[in-house]
Amino acid sequence: MRKLIAFLVLLLVLVAVLDRVAVTGVQREIAAQAAAKYDLAVPPEVTIEGIPFLTQAIAGRYEKVDVTAGRMTVAGVALSSVAFTLYGVTARLEDLVLNPERVDMRAERVEGAVVVPVATLNQRAPRGVKVSVEGGALSVKGEITVLGRQVPAEATMKVRVAEGGLQLVPEKVTLGGGIAVPDPERFLSYRVPIGKLPYNLKLTDVQAVPEGLRISGTASNVPLRG
Repeated sequence: MRKLIAFLVLLLVLVAVLDRVAVTGVQREIAAQAAAKYDLAVPPEVTIEGIPFLTQAIAGRYEKVDVTAGRMTVAGVALSSVAFTLYGVTARLEDLVLNPERVDMRAERVEGAVVVPVATLNQRAPRGVKVSVEGGALSVKGEITVLGRQVPAEATMKVRVAEGGLQLVPEKVTLGGGIAVPDPERFLSYRVPIGKLPYNLKLTDVQAVPEGLRISGTASNVPLRG
């Protein structure tokens, strides 16, 4: 009886150790691959959801993995508040333990969001125009050219998801003195190229937040190595 109890205790300890080895291995591998692929100064923080973890490890499938990173630059555009959720990540436990450098790891689906900060929006704005977020809406103030003259103006902006980035266009442009400008898109529209987002995310939505523009996207069948 004592031998059986000792064996069961040893088995539980072994299971617990394997659990930690597996979860640490997956988290470390995802973080290392993301840091190398996207040239991050600091590896992202990776958290695998689900308890017990070992049942996922044995199956070689991890239902939900959260990845958060600090600032990064994509195609010359500075991004902040980078956060992704990986669903259905597959990686064999045997490979993680014995051949971590060769493990074939991929996610069935990825959802994520990044923030294009106000500073980046200002860098891309026309000269003499300053961007701000007020009351959940994007607005600009500055000078625009009308009939060959520089005149003060302000506008509320809407954002469209365009191929390869964002298109900022005015809903309404008002000149100094409260004069509304007809056909406002002629006078104050510009583009913010985003390039290829991490994990091949395709842009699906954009919202104004106090820090800038929060853009969301999804991707499917995403390789996590290479």
